[in-house]
Parts: sequence; structure tokens; C-alpha cells
Amino acid sequence: MQALLIILAAIALLFLGYVLYGGWLCKQWGIDPKRVTPAKTKADGLDYVEAKPAVLMGHHFSSIAGAGPINGPIQAAVFGWVPVFLWCIIGGIFFGGVQDFGSLFASIRHDGKTVGEIIRDSMGRKAQKLFVIFCVLVLILVIASFVNVVAGTFFTAADEATGITPFGFTTGAALNGNQTTAIISVLFIVLAVIYGVITNRFKVKTLPATIIGVIGVAAIVFLGLNVGFAMSRTAWIVFIAVYLVVASLLPVWILLQPRDYLSSYLLYVMMALAIVGIVVCAITGRASFSIPAFNGFVLPNGSFMFPTLFITVACGACSGFHALIASGTTSKQLDSESHAKVIGYGSMLIESALGVVALIAVGMVFTQFTDGAFGSPSAAFAAGVATMFSAENSATYTTIYALLTLAVSVFALTSLDTATRLSRFMFSELFLKEGEKTWKDASGIRKLLAHPVFATGAMVGIGSVLGYMKLSAIWGLFGAANQLLAGIALMAVAAWLGNVGKNNKMFFIPMAFMLAATITSLVLTIKAKVAMFGSPDMVWGDYFQLGFATVMVVLAVILVIEGIKTLTQKKAAA
Repeated sequence: MQALLIILAAIALLFLGYVLYGGWLCKQWGIDPKRVTPAKTKADGLDYVEAKPAVLMGHHFSSIAGAGPINGPIQAAVFGWVPVFLWCIIGGIFFGGVQDFGSLFASIRHDGKTVGEIIRDSMGRKAQKLFVIFCVLVLILVIASFVNVVAGTFFTAADEATGITPFGFTTGAALNGNQTTAIISVLFIVLAVIYGVITNRFKVKTLPATIIGVIGVAAIVFLGLNVGFAMSRTAWIVFIAVYLVVASLLPVWILLQPRDYLSSYLLYVMMALAIVGIVVCAITGRASFSIPAFNGFVLPNGSFMFPTLFITVACGACSGFHALIASGTTSKQLDSESHAKVIGYGSMLIESALGVVALIAVGMVFTQFTDGAFGSPSAAFAAGVATMFSAENSATYTTIYALLTLAVSVFALTSLDTATRLSRFMFSELFLKEGEKTWKDASGIRKLLAHPVFATGAMVGIGSVLGYMKLSAIWGLFGAANQLLAGIALMAVAAWLGNVGKNNKMFFIPMAFMLAATITSLVLTIKAKVAMFGSPDMVWGDYFQLGFATVMVVLAVILVIEGIKTLTQKKAAA
């Protein structure tokens, strides 16, 4: 019953936040449904492609969700369910939602350009270049983190541990969840391309195409539950890397839009399944929610609630990566400003609800989770929801577990698709001079470095190599860098709103809090790694974290100083 009350409270509070606070933001910023969007004024058939609201909602939601709102709240649950719940709700409504909606709106008013371009208009070219460097570093971590997650859900660890790395199809008793997830995910890519072709080239309407797509999803899931495909972890990382390069360079209508739209239905089904499971548990008492309400401000391992909790929950409350998606791909596909609220603000609140669902799911298997019974938070999530319906190893349990593991890998791939496309934009932008709009305008070595193929290959290559690190070694650094990006994105949009004479005060507290939490976290990381310096326990991953965190802090401090100057000047001028 406790779990049911938690999810009902979350839904009610997030709904009120959407209606009341989201509506207020629209009035303060002047959302204009009659204003023509960049998807129409700059249509190019590649990146600027007008999308149906439902399709764009699917793209945006799937891209910002990824594995973040599942992994983050589950890892943070060790502090107790109350602080995680409160941060998902408060953070989603007043922090993450404001950042996502604000970034989307600012980008629309800048011809669909990125937050970097918005910073150039408000804070100058120097700040823009520093921000782009910062974003490139964050996107490397995003690619590394999600390559790690996806490869981990595809390869067969038990076989690799014994030195056997099967390559090929598997059926019957030898079939396992990893192999099932792998083949369904690959077939999902094929299905997305088919959907993109029939809707954009054969002009099939959204409703019948969606029916065909959903039937196709059901068919490949059924096939995957009976036939699997196995490769080694290294082979899967190479496959994912090649896929990402190709996907990033294709027009959005071929793969990005249809894949994210279809995958959003998996996400909706996953959330609905979990909520039904919570209701079943409340009625039958099959599983119980066992996370303590509060475990203290300091854990036995020495972790402090501030800043650890706010960094770890990440996408479930606030994520800088969302600002890059909103201003990098979503703003180029929005057909009307009237849809900005539901897509920009509404998607973030649904993601906060998913964070609460993940918290409840791990609460059903919390003892096993803290004992290390699961290889990843995603596995704990799948096991928690499956436990709500049936005993372990039953047919029902196995099917639900496989479906949820599949869903998490699909969401991670959608985030990877978008992150790689964004990294192409950002990497190329690093080597363009004032007045140069694309790589074609550059010359010499800069033309090569800014070329889409080189930019994509470089970012994917670096991210895939780092993907070999343990997820625990990447996630904390990714969380801090990601949340620091959120603080800077909030500052950028606030500076622009101040420039154009609109209310930007709703950004000040979220901006200050996110900057304080993330810089504190990075400084603690630097302190810990410096203390290890020279020790035989210090491996290359520790050196990487030390260097990366140091660069992040330096860039952030410079950007914050530039931002404060801009905000102060505008305030003084007013």
C-alpha cells in the first residue's frame, strides 16, 4: 500500500506542476502559437524536418529518458526513499522542467540553434567556445556511459567468463535474456527504418502507420523471446560504434524520428506495467516496498547526501543533456510553439514519474540489490517489476524481465543516437571561425576536422574506448558533468531572457543550486584522486577521472564568471 500511495502522490504533484507552473511559464515567456518555427523556415530534409507532435514527443521523451531516470534513482535509493522522491518531484517541476522548456523555447527563438549559439548572443564568442568544449567533454561521457549500458545488456557475461564467446543464433534452453534483448534491439532498428520510409516516402498517415509499427514491435518481441543472438562484449561495442556513426549521418526522418517514436510506446507500456504491478501488490501483498524512509545525511561509506544524491538521481530530476537535446534536435522539428510546453516541460515531468517508478521497483527487491545480487540498476529495476507479478523463474517473471531489460536498452540506444548527432554538431562547431556556418565554409585542416564524418567518428571512437571502463567509474563523473551542464544551461537561458526583457528570476535558484552541487562533487572527486596519486591502487581510470574533473571545474568557473558579469550588467542596466 505504501508504494501505491507514493506513486499516486507523485502523479498528482507532477500534474499540478504541469498545469500551474508550466502554464505560468508560458505566460511569462510569451509562447506564441502563431509564430512560425525553424522547422518550417529552415526546412532542409536532413536536420530541420517538421514532425507531428506525437512523433516529436516520442523522439524527445525517448532521447532524454535513456537509462538515466532508472539508473539514477535506484543508485540514490541508499539514502532512503523520501529524499529521492522529493528531489524527483521538486527537481522535475522547478529545476529540470524549467531548464528543458527554457532551452527549447530559447532555441526556437534562435532559428533552432544550440545553447552554444544562445550563449554567444548573450555572453560573447569566448563564452560560446568554452561552452562548446564543455559540451563535447560531457557528450563523450554520455556516449561512454550508454555504450557501456547497451553492451552490458547485449553480451553474455557467463559465456565470456568461461572463455567461450558464442557468435550466432540461440534457441531453446540455451537462450538467455541478453541474447533476447540483443536480437530485438537490432530488429527494432530495421523496423524504425521501415516506419520512416512508409510515413515519409509513401505518405502513410500517422495512425495506420502507428498501428503497423506497434504490431511490428509485438512481432519482433515475440521472435526475440524465442530466438536470440550472441556476440562478445567487444564485438557488440564495435557494432554499436558503427551503428552510431551511420545513424548520426542519416536524415532524421529515416531513423531518429521513427525509432524514438516507436520506442516511446515501449516506455509508456513499461511505466503502465509497473503501475499496474504496484496496484497488484497493494491488493495482494505479493511484494513489499522495503526501502527505509531516510538513512541519514552521511552513509557508512562516507558519502554525503549533498552533493551525492543530487548528482546521482541525474535525469530523474534535472539533466544538462536535456538542454542539448531540446536545442539540438527537438527545436529543429517543432511545428508550433504551442507544443513546446507539453514536449519540453511535460516530457521532463513524465521522466520524473519514471524516476519514482524506478525507486518503487527497486524497493521490491531492495535487500537483494544492496547485497549485490544484480549486475546493474537496470537489472534490479526489471527484477523489481517482474517480482510484482510472479515468482522468480516463472514464465511470467521471465517474460516481464526480458521486456523491461529490452526497454532499457532501447532507451539507452535512443539517447546514444541523439547524443552522437549532437556531438557531431558540437565537434564541428569547435573548428569554425566567425561567419562560417558549416564545415564547407572552413578551409585547410579545419575543414577536415569540422567534416561531419570525421567529427562523428572521433566522438564515437573516444566514447567507445571509454565505454570499456566500469559503469561505476563513469557514472559519478558523468552525473557531475551532466548536472554542471544543467547549471550552465540555466544560466545561458536566464541571460538571454534578461537580454530580451523577459522574466528570468525562476532560473536563479535552480542555477545556483546546480552549480554549487556539481562543482562541490567534482572538487571532492579531485581531492580523492589526488590522495590516491602514486598509489599502486590507482589505475588509468582514476587518472582519467582526475584530469577530466579538473578540466570541467576550470571551464565551469570561467563560464560562471562570464555569466555573472552578463546577468549583473543586465540587472544594472535595467
